[in-house]
Amino acid sequence: MPDRSRKRPRDPNQLAKLVVDIATGEADDPLPESEKNPAAVELGRKGGLKGGRARAEKMTAKQRSASARKAAAARWGRSKPSP
Repeated sequence: MPDRSRKRPRDPNQLAKLVVDIATGEADDPLPESEKNPAAVELGRKGGLKGGRARAEKMTAKQRSASARKAAAARWGRSKPSP
């Protein structure tokens, strides 16, 4: 994970200059690509794809209904951000 001091600038003018510098090769991109192990990423994705379905198959109909009711309450119960 990159250090906090290596983030891109928030100021639009400074960010534009950095983008131009990177495009012309005058500067290196301060946010390098993630160095994740592709095999580990694929393994995690495999587990993530079957996790919810496997959990639902283990639950009874009553448990699934209760879980869905709780999820709906969480979605509809939160307050909306004010503009």
